[in-house]
Amino acid sequence: MRIYSTLVAVFCLCSIFAQTDIEKTKETISKSNIEGHIYFLADDLLKGRATGTPELKIAASYLANAFRGYGLKPNPKTGTYYQEVKLKSVSAPSEVNIQINDTKITDYALINPAQISVEGDAIFLNYGLSQDYSGKSVSGKVIVVKAGGPDTKDARAAFGLRSEKQKIAKEHGVAAIIELLDTDANMWGFIDHNFNEARLMVAEDEEDNKGKDNSMVHIWVLDTAGAMAKELETSTTLKAKVSLNEEQEKTVLSQNVIGIVEGTDPKLKEEYIIYSAHYDHVGIGTPDETGDTIYNGARDNAIGTTTVLSMAENLAKYPTKRSALFILFTGEEKGLLGSEYYVENPVLPLNQMVYCFNSDNGGYNDISLATIIGLTRTTAEKNITTAATTFGLKAIEDPAKEQGLFDRSDNVNFAKKGIPAPTFSLGFSSFDGDVTKYYHRPGDEADTLDYDYLFKFFSAYVLAGRQIGNDPTTPTWVAGDKYEAASKALYEKTPEVPMKN
Repeated sequence: MRIYSTLVAVFCLCSIFAQTDIEKTKETISKSNIEGHIYFLADDLLKGRATGTPELKIAASYLANAFRGYGLKPNPKTGTYYQEVKLKSVSAPSEVNIQINDTKITDYALINPAQISVEGDAIFLNYGLSQDYSGKSVSGKVIVVKAGGPDTKDARAAFGLRSEKQKIAKEHGVAAIIELLDTDANMWGFIDHNFNEARLMVAEDEEDNKGKDNSMVHIWVLDTAGAMAKELETSTTLKAKVSLNEEQEKTVLSQNVIGIVEGTDPKLKEEYIIYSAHYDHVGIGTPDETGDTIYNGARDNAIGTTTVLSMAENLAKYPTKRSALFILFTGEEKGLLGSEYYVENPVLPLNQMVYCFNSDNGGYNDISLATIIGLTRTTAEKNITTAATTFGLKAIEDPAKEQGLFDRSDNVNFAKKGIPAPTFSLGFSSFDGDVTKYYHRPGDEADTLDYDYLFKFFSAYVLAGRQIGNDPTTPTWVAGDKYEAASKALYEKTPEVPMKN
């Protein structure tokens, strides 16, 4: 009997080692588990998982306990599954008065507020870019400009140009910028929700903050159909008043959730694949046509979070040759804050991190696809495309590069450090339709999802991660990528324990 039992044990052990990555993937992915995680994270109970709220802490506890249940090792710095992220909350001014000529402005967004009181002659300055200042006397004045630039006038383009416009204005002694934005009601609702409430940022040490001055006041004004801009372009008289009272600051503590699985290869286990997603969303906001005010964030990003949970469950049972670091970030919706904090305070040396496989989503409009933002930019492209094909999906590169999606998720903070970092996203062939229908909207709920599609999507991510983790060749940026130089600098360093905690 003892011999028989031994033979059975040996047979079972050999069977486990003989399993392929596909079989190991299939063994741990289940539609019921996927649904369970997403329905919890997108429940009204969590009130949209806004950063810094008690409800986001509930989500963090749920995720930490999932890691604990799978058997992941905790954050080596703390012995827990958390990394505390210290944030600074800056409340919106309680008194705001904005006037252009005799018109009192009520639809505004405080892109960069600061205490100010200025009134007098103003100047219309086209787009407020360098060439628009030629021959103009603007010192001490309010400038009124059109949103964006000559070729890009939408809200995203305007947001991308904000720092440049502020820098130029400050160099010319401008008192404040009023930028006229033509956009639809849905986008304006999102802008109002994000910029007229308390702002969050990573809290800086006093030493780090010395010499910084972010006092240039910058305000967006809703200009439907560009009517105000057309009028002011030809106006001979322009006066403006901008008055904001002082903001109030307080400290907010939030958490990144962290777990580790050690690799099986004596050498390759020194290399880590990061599996990441953000678990926050935008909280409570403008009601939709049904009166719903909770922005549940099933797609963005309960799905991405659950993708990483699926990877953690799989690797805890069947580790790959490379080690795995799992990070679920806070504060992505407030400006990639959790990942910004992490890359400056890593729990393991960054130059041991050879890949960051991020997962983030807006929505999907093609269930035959998995859209990978940055697919063709790393040498792991084949690992990802073959994994998708295995589960009946086609992996494609970002079809909407005009949206700047690579730079709008946590992956970019790792890319800037030199770590190859694409984002695995739900299938979309264009950034419209069912993508924008649910993006940052109260209707993004768990019961609107196609779970048969998600089963394929999650399986493809897990298999891709396994293949990257077991590939004998370390993944890199493709030659000539904009982050190739940063990568070379990072990996030339000798690994060392980071000093900051």
